[in-house]
Amino acid sequence: QFQLVESGGGLVQAGGSLRLSCGASGRSINDYNMGWFRRGPGKEREFVAAITWSATSTTYADPVKGRFTISRDSNTVYLQMNNLKPEDSAVYYCALDWPGTRTEVAPRSPYDYTYWGQGTQVTVSS
Repeated sequence: QFQLVESGGGLVQAGGSLRLSCGASGRSINDYNMGWFRRGPGKEREFVAAITWSATSTTYADPVKGRFTISRDSNTVYLQMNNLKPEDSAVYYCALDWPGTRTEVAPRSPYDYTYWGQGTQVTVSS
C-alpha cells in the first residue's frame, strides 16, 4: 500500500510559479513511474506530466510543455509550474504506477496508475 501525499498548492497570480511535491508516507517511490494529473472545475481528469522510475524520461501534456517540469528523487516527485495561467487552475493529483514496469516512457493514461493522492488545489488568478 502507498499513501501518497501532495503539497505545495495555493493561490497565485497569472505568470507566477508554484512547486508541487508528492511523497509516499513511510515508503520509497524509487522503483515506480510517477505521474501528475489534474481536474479543473467542470472538467474531466487530464494528464499533466509523468516521469519514469529511473528519471531518464519525462513526458508532458501539450498545454504545459515548456512551462512545467517534473522531477524526482527516491522519496519525492515534484512538479515545478512556471508562467501559470488561469486555465491551470485545478486540483492536482500525483499517482504511482504499481506494480509498474521498467519502461522507457512513463504512462500517460490514468488507468495505468494504481495509487493516488488526495489532491492539492492550485488556483491561478488573472
